[in-house]
Amino acid sequence: MINQTSIDALAAQVPDGALVAMPAEQSFVSMAMVRALIRRGVRDLHLLCVPIGSLAADMLIGAGCVSAIECAAVSLGEFGLAPRFGAAIEQGKVRIIDSTCPAIHAALQAGEKGIPFMPLTGLIGTDIVANRDDWKVVDDPLGEGNGPIVLLPAIRPDFAIFHTPLADKFGDVWIGRRRELVPLAHAAKTTLVTAERITDEKLVASETMAAGTLPSIYVGGIAQARRGAKPLGLPGYYPVDAETYRTYARMARTEDGFRAFMDDFLADGMGGESAVAAE
Repeated sequence: MINQTSIDALAAQVPDGALVAMPAEQSFVSMAMVRALIRRGVRDLHLLCVPIGSLAADMLIGAGCVSAIECAAVSLGEFGLAPRFGAAIEQGKVRIIDSTCPAIHAALQAGEKGIPFMPLTGLIGTDIVANRDDWKVVDDPLGEGNGPIVLLPAIRPDFAIFHTPLADKFGDVWIGRRRELVPLAHAAKTTLVTAERITDEKLVASETMAAGTLPSIYVGGIAQARRGAKPLGLPGYYPVDAETYRTYARMARTEDGFRAFMDDFLADGMGGESAVAAE
């Protein structure tokens, strides 16, 4: 059974300065937690985008919650550039740690396996290697003539945060086909999840649900948040709120516009219907 709490209490587990990993827009982003973290005034986060950031990253940066971001890119996709991310980088307010999609996934795989690094060859010859002092280029240690490879230090986030359609009262989380969330949760010290619905049925006991379920051993907290991905969509459940997204992209081009949008966004109950949580 799980303890009763609020999304704000779940967000309170994240201290200033934490390494926080969030998935890409199509992979179950918890905008309810983004709202709660901003309301709380968390600061100095090292944000890891797995592997690309979007609205969640832009909002957290604009709200002053982030001091460093590691990512392959940050973009609002069809809605345009990420304005607060761009402004923060240009003004030197946030340190950017350039990476690539394969590099971020490989480093998380090292983290989940408990090994110090993961080798990757596709980075050889790129400018990004020259700007990453923590990446090491070595000759093929097996001597098979494969040429140099890059060794990527393991990434072990303090917290992985995402939203899900379903969790159970025992702390198990259903992720369905979003298998990229598995190494993220395995690598993180703990995972905080918001869920559309929490069921009394144990998910890992079901032959149908078990294969798509992250077991509770990897989960440090679950809070119910109906429509908790909004204004992003939850694939297969509800679409992106294109009007809100478009409005944000327009207003966030200026600091004043961003603050005006966020005043309404933070006051809105959308995605904040908290009922239960597991710790």
